[in-house]
Amino acid sequence: MTQNETWRKVDDYVVERLIPNDPVLEHVLSANRNSGLPEIDVSPAQGKLLHIWARMQGAKRILEIGTLGGYSTVWLARALPAEGKVVTLELDPHHAQVAQSNLALAGLDDKVEIRVGAALQQLALMKEENQAAFDLIFIDADKPNNPAYLQWALQFSHPGTVIIGDNVIREGKIVNEQSTDASVQGVRQFYDLIAEEPRLTATAIQTVGVKGYDGFIIAIVD
Repeated sequence: MTQNETWRKVDDYVVERLIPNDPVLEHVLSANRNSGLPEIDVSPAQGKLLHIWARMQGAKRILEIGTLGGYSTVWLARALPAEGKVVTLELDPHHAQVAQSNLALAGLDDKVEIRVGAALQQLALMKEENQAAFDLIFIDADKPNNPAYLQWALQFSHPGTVIIGDNVIREGKIVNEQSTDASVQGVRQFYDLIAEEPRLTATAIQTVGVKGYDGFIIAIVD
């Protein structure tokens, strides 16, 4: 058995034992595939991890940068109290349309606002609108813009806000400072900014499983 096969089998075991089959989430993934969306959603185990983090945080307001078809959005929105809200940003109108349909099916469309357009433009608009700070911010969009997303995340934070970045190990490529991959360099700059930011206490965890070898950064605003 190869290493990747082992990772997948262990992930399958975790899901079988700890994550009951959920027809809504299965429908979301199926709708995403049938609509031609790239299959880059978080895994079920990762989705539940986000859900648990949001519940541990007691989050009432969540900002998600990168919606895709709304799979991670469902996990996050389900962690909210009755009065909670997710604001999620998606560049592609087709992806946003699929996500809106998925959220309606999940009965969560009243808790989620999908903002369509370039995330940096939407974040600037949100600043003009005097949007309130968020309790948890999940950054999972185009990696070259991660440094800019972090700067905005800090503007929408309060002491105690948790900031999570996905895909920050990239099969170990982040240790190659000579990489010509814009995503790798964007993630490396993301690390650098976090390391230099006195308001943040952070760590990163490496993950393996059905999504391969990657990981998360998790930081808390002091």
